[in-house]
Amino acid sequence: MPLAGSALWFTEVEILSRDAPPRIAPAGLVPEPVRRRLTARRATIAGLDVTQPQIMGILNVTPDSFSDGGRHADVETACAAALQMVADGATIIDIGGESTRPGAAEVPEAEEILRTAPVIEAIRAQSQIPISIDTRKATVGLEALEAGANLVNDVSGFTFDPALAPLAAQASVPVCIMHAQGDPATMQEDPQYADVLLDVYDYLDAQIDRLEAIGVVREQIVIDPGIGFGKTLEHNLTLLRNLSLFHGLGCPILLGVSRKGFIGKIGEEPQAAARAPGSIAVGLAALAQGVQFLRVHDVAETVQALRLWQAVR
Repeated sequence: MPLAGSALWFTEVEILSRDAPPRIAPAGLVPEPVRRRLTARRATIAGLDVTQPQIMGILNVTPDSFSDGGRHADVETACAAALQMVADGATIIDIGGESTRPGAAEVPEAEEILRTAPVIEAIRAQSQIPISIDTRKATVGLEALEAGANLVNDVSGFTFDPALAPLAAQASVPVCIMHAQGDPATMQEDPQYADVLLDVYDYLDAQIDRLEAIGVVREQIVIDPGIGFGKTLEHNLTLLRNLSLFHGLGCPILLGVSRKGFIGKIGEEPQAAARAPGSIAVGLAALAQGVQFLRVHDVAETVQALRLWQAVR
């Protein structure tokens, strides 16, 4: 059977439960509502055909992001970096004005708006590339959408600001719900789960239902398991080994692992900017499980790897 309407396919499923061992079953025995979510072609997101892998370029307009903080300190530099990512093959740009690295402090709304809205306006004046605003705050999201953003990407899963989800619903824009345990300032202190895989799945399922109830169209919801956001190395690896589970939610999946700490630890690379090879390795493994979006710093290198991965397959 086709996986999410893509060129990938499956013949069996693994059934997971909190109170029974995993078991394998033929795909034909899966209940029809579940099978429909696993197989249905996903809707276009911000004009993008998600039956093909999409590359989301990261543009942090912050002084303190873990990898590229301070590199895009003014509008001209940030806009040039975005246009270069477009030239390198990015299909959507994700702009964030508040660092969400472990230990990061909250940024005042006015400052976050000053960092993001002018950059979005400048990019939009020169390109029709889809733009995602990476924010937890409704006022920032509103200014970004008015400046030309097409998608709201909230690392808090729309739990930080109760006004942000209704804004997205009213604006009829797609959203990305990410799972995080705790906030950036404290999330890595001692993350705990009963079952990280099912806990993250159930959280995303509940948030999808909540956003649907206030008017966000389910077909326009993207989900992100939140690698590194309140997770240990083993939590991250468990999620990465089982990303295909999240197709059961019936939404496109976004994965953001680029240059993160666990890649440095496993790959033995202390410098975040030198972690492109490890980031790409994890990204390609995720694409093989049907992930639709890769959120990356190293666009040109990832696009080259993607082209070879597609050619070989």
